Amino acid sequence: MGRWAPDAALRLERAALELFAEQGYAATAVPEIAARAGLTTRTFFRHFPDKREVLFLYERELPAVVASLVAGAPAFLSPLGLVMHGFEAMAAGPFEGRRAELQARRAIIGSDEGLRERELLKNVLLAGGITEALSGQGVGKEEARLVARYGVLVFEIALNDWLDGNSDTFSDVLHSTAYRMGQLVRPARQEE
Repeated sequence: MGRWAPDAALRLERAALELFAEQGYAATAVPEIAARAGLTTRTFFRHFPDKREVLFLYERELPAVVASLVAGAPAFLSPLGLVMHGFEAMAAGPFEGRRAELQARRAIIGSDEGLRERELLKNVLLAGGITEALSGQGVGKEEARLVARYGVLVFEIALNDWLDGNSDTFSDVLHSTAYRMGQLVRPARQEE
């Protein structure tokens, strides 16, 4: 493939995942990633500021994608329904068919404290995008913030459960997790 291929970022991500899995995150250098992808180091830095960010290629757009899905959800939904609508639409798309890749990514992130910290930042940014989208739908700022963080927690738990499993679709696990969490936070009935 040519050095100026339009899929350079994807090639770099694939090469990085392979090398991180083979020799570890800390032992892998940017020039190795670029060489494995058939690209130059300069091309790597055109797409990513450092080797850590190659693991977060899809996360760049995740907050905006989920926010647009929330903003486009039917108006009759509750605030949590709006968030789950966004996550369900997303779950049916980019996650299905990528389980092995996402499992490898999770293992790499789990092996490095800086990567785990960056993963937490991704969740904060995602919750921020959802909060803005909910506010745009007329949800109060504090309620939007609470629902966004709750939704991100449900999403993260569902994603990890799906990656640990082997049969359900991500959408099914997301539905199940949302239901279970809803049961746990539902107020207890008052005895009369």
